[in-house]
Amino acid sequence: MTTLSNKFQFVCLASILILRTWVIHALCRPLNDEFVLQRHQEWMAQHGRVYKDAQEKERRYNIFKNNLEYIENFNNDVDRGYKLAINKFAGLTNEEFRGLYTGYKRKTSKAVTTSKDTSFTHVNLTAVPASLDWRKKGAVNHVKDQGRCGCCWAFSAVAAVEGITQIKTGKLISLSEQELVDCDTKSGNQGCEGGLMDTAFEFIKSNGGLTTEADYPYEEIDGNCKTKKVATRAAKITGYKDAAESEALLQAVENQPVCVVIEGSGRDFQFYKSGMFKGKCGTNLDHGVTAIGYGTESDGTKYWLVKNSWGTKWGEDGFMRI
Repeated sequence: MTTLSNKFQFVCLASILILRTWVIHALCRPLNDEFVLQRHQEWMAQHGRVYKDAQEKERRYNIFKNNLEYIENFNNDVDRGYKLAINKFAGLTNEEFRGLYTGYKRKTSKAVTTSKDTSFTHVNLTAVPASLDWRKKGAVNHVKDQGRCGCCWAFSAVAAVEGITQIKTGKLISLSEQELVDCDTKSGNQGCEGGLMDTAFEFIKSNGGLTTEADYPYEEIDGNCKTKKVATRAAKITGYKDAAESEALLQAVENQPVCVVIEGSGRDFQFYKSGMFKGKCGTNLDHGVTAIGYGTESDGTKYWLVKNSWGTKWGEDGFMRI
């Protein structure tokens, strides 16, 4: 059992990265039906899609066609620094996508916040390195896939705890998101129906830690808490803080991977493939991810390096630059 011998603070951010999608102003260019049909058949084969009847297949085909036209027109329009691509979400409307693959919930009256430490504030930014990637330091686990379960909050929290555990112990352990989904239910978190990273940390702290993914594997559904599987705690935390400013977040990420919440339900976000993602400020915070670094492009554009929980076929092998 691996535990942390010295006290450390866990940092969580709830308001710094807020993104909306770009509005495409170029005229939509309709695609050839034969081309779309071929792409749809290839996509169905690649992702194992089988529909219950011809009516459902036609409906999904039209959704796919609409998404493909949007992606093609975006990529052929003015270069915005990032590209979109057909992925496993191409058979869903944006509304369906939002309902299935996000899951961050704002605080409710049931959310537990009594033991949270004071807000994290920056001290001396001159000592912060110009760029950082916690993957290169061994503190970032493989990209996981939450599937059709709105528990991004659990994946965000777990990724950050995995990171600080590696930094403090030198061991990168894959921890259990399913334990949070099944067992963290009294705080206001609702498993696949959404939750908060803050309350996940409260659970981890009061629960004495988390067990490993191997001992309590992810199932992509809500389940009953399997107490026999959680007898061994592989990692513990003693507290966490919120970062309210970009400077505080910068210094926090310099110390460890940090959970963040973003507006991740836009259409561009749904089909993001590569490049520097840019957006407009919004207020619909709905998706928990993990900031694992930062840097500056050759043109001077600064970015956050983010780990998502939608598998490696989304974005830059499951990551993105914002």
